[in-house]
Formats: sequence, structure tokens, C-alpha cells
Amino acid sequence: MQTDPQTTLHFWFVEATPQQHFSKDTAFDAQIRARFGATHRAASQGELFEWRDSAEGRLAEIIVLDQFSRNLYRDSPQAFACDSMALVLAQEAVRARADQALSQQQRLFMYMPYMHSESRHIHAVAKMLFESLGLAENLEYEIAHKAIIDRFGRFPHRNAVLGRESTAAEQEFLRQPGSSF
Repeated sequence: MQTDPQTTLHFWFVEATPQQHFSKDTAFDAQIRARFGATHRAASQGELFEWRDSAEGRLAEIIVLDQFSRNLYRDSPQAFACDSMALVLAQEAVRARADQALSQQQRLFMYMPYMHSESRHIHAVAKMLFESLGLAENLEYEIAHKAIIDRFGRFPHRNAVLGRESTAAEQEFLRQPGSSF
């Protein structure tokens, strides 16, 4: 059954912990699958356009497409299939200044599609957005993501799951501690 923006945001910001947001947890993934699988299918087909009438609704749709995709389809190409859609929605929200109506923590997740992009141009914007948040740890993560994109033009840790061949330089990089997110 499909949910609504308020249920989605309550789950993400109240029920789920910050540790769950960024950890591999099969139980958490299963919970998202059970509660939000139908919502994700609707979002991936562009059916949640009415959610965009409010800043919170836009954010909820972005979380479904960007964050929930990673939980629902962990370790498969589908985990990244909605990244471009989430990025466009985030860009539209930022352009309309809808992000300014959100809390700092909410804006963090509105900006995540920028961090997940494999575009150097997008990461230049992402760095500015994350700087504006004033959250040092999250800015450090964006800088680390940007450095990888600046160096390789893509995230080498996605290569295997996306069926991309890694270059020798990428293989060497992947042997280094902290090379994957």
C-alpha cells in the first residue's frame, strides 16, 4: 500500500535512527520494503507529483527515490536507478528555494542526490549546498565524494554492481581503506 509524505517523513526522521540512515542493515531494508515498496514503485513512475505541492512533500519524494532505493535494492544496479530523478527533483526544489522552508536535517537529505551524483559539475554545486548547512561532518563527506568524482569521474565502488570494468587506478584506489561509502 502506498503511503503519504507525512508518514514517509515521520518514518525517516522520527522512527529511524541516524545510524540506520547510513548503515547496511538487512532488517531495516526489509522494513522499508514492507512499508514503502509500493510508494517507491509509484515514485519511480512519477506518480507522486502531487507531493511536490509542499517543501515537505518534495523532500519525502526525494527520500523515497534517493535513500529508499539504496535500501530496497542494496547491492544491485536498481539501487542507483532513480538517482537522476531524485537529483532533478532536488534541483527543482533548490531552484524554487523550497529547501529554505526545511530544517537543517531535512535539507541534508534534500541535498543527498547531489552527493550521490557522478558529475563533477553537480559536485561543485553540492559542495556549496553542504557548506551552507554548517554541518562539518556532512561537508567532509561531500568533499570526500567530490574528490573521488574529480579523480575518476565516477564512484569506483559502484563499478562491480553496475557491471563497469575498473581501471588499474580504480582497482588500486579500492584497495585503500575508506575508499567505499
